[in-house]
Amino acid sequence: MKAYVYVSLKKSVLDPQGKTIHGALNKMGYKGLADVRQGKYFEIQLDGLNHDQAKAEVERAAKEVLTNPVIEEYRYSIEE
Repeated sequence: MKAYVYVSLKKSVLDPQGKTIHGALNKMGYKGLADVRQGKYFEIQLDGLNHDQAKAEVERAAKEVLTNPVIEEYRYSIEE
């Protein structure tokens, strides 16, 4: 199995890197881009776990290691 974890800043947290990227895209002529938010992406290979165990381990890793829960949120998917 493989897990895909996406981490991003909470909507209430200012994203200066996203703003900078948004400004650069506008200057380069890209149209219709209302906002840009940046984040992190992780691919985790899982072995020897059933689906429920994999879900529990990914949740734990995301909460305890991959995110700063004060300013970040996460979502994930697991592929069999």
